[in-house]
Amino acid sequence: SCSSSPIEPSTGFSKLHLIPRQRFLRDAQEMLLLVLFALLLLFCNLDVWYFLRGALVFFEAWFQPTIGDILAEQSFDGMVLPHDLDYLGHMNNSRYLRECDFARFHHYMRNGLFMASRKLGAKLVVGASTIRYRRSLAFKEVFEIRTKVLGWDEKAFYLEQRFVSKKDSFVSAVMLCRQNVVGTSPETIIEYICKKKIECPEFPEELKHWISFISASSQALRAESGLEHKNK
Repeated sequence: SCSSSPIEPSTGFSKLHLIPRQRFLRDAQEMLLLVLFALLLLFCNLDVWYFLRGALVFFEAWFQPTIGDILAEQSFDGMVLPHDLDYLGHMNNSRYLRECDFARFHHYMRNGLFMASRKLGAKLVVGASTIRYRRSLAFKEVFEIRTKVLGWDEKAFYLEQRFVSKKDSFVSAVMLCRQNVVGTSPETIIEYICKKKIECPEFPEELKHWISFISASSQALRAESGLEHKNK
């Protein structure tokens, strides 16, 4: 009689089959580490959340209805989040100015100032700002920023921005901002948007005092630098 020993299955093929899979997993892990390292460098060297928030504000305003009245007040909602807090558990002072940036950008997008300035080859840059804090904003407190154009002159727009708590409508902070127009004039931008000339409203009393303060500060700094005889 013939006897035959059982044939053991060869493991060579299965090992060869596992090699590409192991290589794929190893490559995937290396790629993941590279991505994480790149993100770490990005967050260490750039204010990533600022740019992401700016893009979000842009697209949000883009899909909202246009506001034809450039003097109309607009509101921009916000809430105090953990990364906004200081050591006392309140909203950090610098965060107010950051939120004002987003609120102004949202404001300009909806009333047409941003797109008009771009089409005219102009830029809107902050020339001065003063903020007064009246009551701190606490963690998870919901607020709105009410932004409106108070007026303009031959060089800049003047805006007021108020932080209004939604729990009791208290004005927690108020800021005055001078938005310089580079490359054209505010009147040209307004006429481009409205297709006619618009008369500038009379400046509020506090804005007149603030503009005087800016002028006095500028003159003092020019005197210190020996530039008092040059044009402003």
